[in-house]
Amino acid sequence: MSILLACALLVHDGDTVRCGQERIRLANIDAPELRGSPSCRPKKRKSHWCDYKLGIVSRDALRAFVLRGRARIERQGKDRYRRTLARLTVNGCDAGEYLVSMGLARRWR
Repeated sequence: MSILLACALLVHDGDTVRCGQERIRLANIDAPELRGSPSCRPKKRKSHWCDYKLGIVSRDALRAFVLRGRARIERQGKDRYRRTLARLTVNGCDAGEYLVSMGLARRWR
């Protein structure tokens, strides 16, 4: 079930937003990390996308995307960090698919 959000979305990075106190991780995609991410420490770097410049572009593209209209989320559960996993759409367009199509995110395997 899709729910119209009644809050302003704050974009953290290319695959994470906040609605009030709820942290929402876009389902089925992975976006580049931003500088300072603990995921990009030398020992963890192999499994994460640590392209900081592209991370900024991805974050900014998601910010512009959510400003296009009213956002809806379809909650799918929680991730290991207790963030809500969800599909995010704006005016019927999927945010994850949009970022993937622009090369600013990749499908999560």
